[in-house]
Amino acid sequence: MKPATPTLLRISPDDNVMVAVRHLEPSTLLEINGQTISLGVAVGLGHKLAARDIAPGEKIIKYGVPIGSATIAIPAGGHIHLHNMKSDYLPTYLRGKGCVES
Repeated sequence: MKPATPTLLRISPDDNVMVAVRHLEPSTLLEINGQTISLGVAVGLGHKLAARDIAPGEKIIKYGVPIGSATIAIPAGGHIHLHNMKSDYLPTYLRGKGCVES
């Protein structure tokens, strides 16, 4: 029997995000830390999903280092992108507002 193709990759054990290794459709069922999660939105190849609940202001950890902060609460399995995180290092373009946040 052929092993299942992985859907998510945790790059470092310290990461609180996982990376989609293929495009995921809405309603895709994922197992994250023993929980079954149904995706509410499509998630593109290379996009991040929360490995656990992430609180507003909490650092987003990828590659074992912080890459930004959550701007709102993100549930386990939630898609992480510009709509709910900001860079702590560079200006972030706010989705739909067309302005730069410093």
